Amino acid sequence: MAAQPSELAAGVWRWTARHPEWHPGDFGREVASYALRCDGEALLIDPLLPAEPKPVLALLDELTEQHELSTLITVPYHVRDAEALWRRYGATIWGHPAAAKRLGDRQGFRAIEPGVQLPAGATAHAIGRPRRHEQPLHLPSHAAVAFGDALVAVDGELRLWATERVDERARRFYAERFAPTLRPLLDLDPQRILVTHGAAVVEGGRAALERALDSPPWYRRGG
Repeated sequence: MAAQPSELAAGVWRWTARHPEWHPGDFGREVASYALRCDGEALLIDPLLPAEPKPVLALLDELTEQHELSTLITVPYHVRDAEALWRRYGATIWGHPAAAKRLGDRQGFRAIEPGVQLPAGATAHAIGRPRRHEQPLHLPSHAAVAFGDALVAVDGELRLWATERVDERARRFYAERFAPTLRPLLDLDPQRILVTHGAAVVEGGRAALERALDSPPWYRRGG
């Protein structure tokens, strides 16, 4: 686990921690979180503190000295340590309305509506047919799009993450109904793709995303 934050690009940090609920197996047991320094603001994306949190907290302490911190949640499952960090830093939590159910105290929570501007100019985008609770986040300050579970990185490639074993029916569903709902994200021309599972794409993000949308979905290993 890379508990020490690593600066992927100027003002973009990534660290990983053990998934608190994941089933046995290699893939998925390690999840990534991100911190971004923007112009006068700072963002947390799906924060989960590692077992030894001091390096991450040191980074956040430094960021909050001069920047107002906000937490953006891509999918309700990823609320994780957002509430603890709200208590420590006053970082307002922004997420799908369903994310509120995972909070003990909802005072610091604000519901996200797709397309409405969020801190640092970020926007959330609706995906899925039927519509999912996951809302990928466009982060224009760093030419990035952040995903929760819809997209993962496997063997150096981005892939759509299937929720069931991939047969011909599943391939048709992802190609004809799901992937088209993500294609508008290509118009944002992202340079970086930040994923929770697997390595982030630091450059060439639009092309990597387009390849993922044109490829069959992936289900764990060998799916």
